[in-house]
Amino acid sequence: MAFDLERDFSILSKGAINLVDEELLKKKLKRSYEKNAPLIVKAGFDPSAPDLHLGHTVVLRKMKAFQDLGHTVVFVIGDFTGLIGDPTGKNATRPQLTRKEVEKNAETYKKQVFKILDPEKTVVRFNSEWLSKLGAEGFIRLAGKYTVARMLERDDFKKRFKEERPIHIHEFLYPLAQAYDSVALKADVELGGSDQLFNLLVGREIQREFGQEEQVVLTMPLLEGTDGVEKMSKSLGNYIGINENPNDIFGKIMSVSDDLMWKYYLLCTDYTSEEISEMKEKVKNNLLHPMEAKKNLGQTIVKYYYGEEAAKEARKHFETVFSKKEIPQDIEEIRVKKGEPLPFPKFLLDKKLVKSTSEGRRLIEQGGVTLDGNKISDIHSLFPLNEKGERILKVGKLKLKKIVVED
Repeated sequence: MAFDLERDFSILSKGAINLVDEELLKKKLKRSYEKNAPLIVKAGFDPSAPDLHLGHTVVLRKMKAFQDLGHTVVFVIGDFTGLIGDPTGKNATRPQLTRKEVEKNAETYKKQVFKILDPEKTVVRFNSEWLSKLGAEGFIRLAGKYTVARMLERDDFKKRFKEERPIHIHEFLYPLAQAYDSVALKADVELGGSDQLFNLLVGREIQREFGQEEQVVLTMPLLEGTDGVEKMSKSLGNYIGINENPNDIFGKIMSVSDDLMWKYYLLCTDYTSEEISEMKEKVKNNLLHPMEAKKNLGQTIVKYYYGEEAAKEARKHFETVFSKKEIPQDIEEIRVKKGEPLPFPKFLLDKKLVKSTSEGRRLIEQGGVTLDGNKISDIHSLFPLNEKGERILKVGKLKLKKIVVED
């Protein structure tokens, strides 16, 4: 593919919130082409949780865009910075992970990231490679290149300082350690979520301190979860994990609001801004039903992680179970022994349909549990284990099980 600066810039800047700075990126792209020297593009991920969700893929997909244009992407696993804990967006000190937790999560990250990035073209680095070698003296010298006043310009720190809540010294080291990643890698571009802007800009300053050309900073929007309000997060339960089964991924995407689905199209798919605008216009003019647009979104996203056939099956499953209100033939069976009736929250927990009895109670109170099509509204209701036979149990929007009570 012949070099086209404006086309490449359009692809790379699609959906970005911050681009610091635009002209430098164009200059780097042009120089890269003229010298046949790929840009070094880095993004760091602290392995603070074992699973990646669609929110993480927003930055990963931008890495893939650079990769597809021939540039070198470096997936930095923050096994060192993960021990510090990123203070971004936190109103209190983040608990520090153990080395064992970090290493376990890092291995899981490596397996999942190649669902998006090309394993043959991706450089995976652990930042302990260079940060551990700095030692105490090196960190003191690194800390000498930045001021406390500049650190307190950061919103999280400023707010905590004003409210007289603790800021621990090691939290100041986090942006400096991340910045040194850029120095060690001689990064041309650093990618991150919009909440990472401060850290990424520190990287530019520290690179200058080490006599390097500063990196371009490109940040992507934070993706709201299925609740449409909060940033996608496993702890909030509003996430769509890329390792979840295809039916669950599709079903969760179908629960996203009509308005929010366009952001998912922009940040989680390969559709161009022009194609998305065209679809929106069709929906607006009643030429395309929003439900069809959302089904297409779900099928597209499932295809990225599980392939075309799995995506078609996930769509078919959704249409059978949730659109046509039919019970699929391949519904999973749970066989249980006849006995004394159990409180519904306890039954749901025992069968691993919820993570806690409190989650079970909350689902019941929200009308999210039905038995044979009848809504369970009382948290003290009992599951009729004393009655033999088959029951269809629906938990939340996605879990449909056939409960077989037998002697």
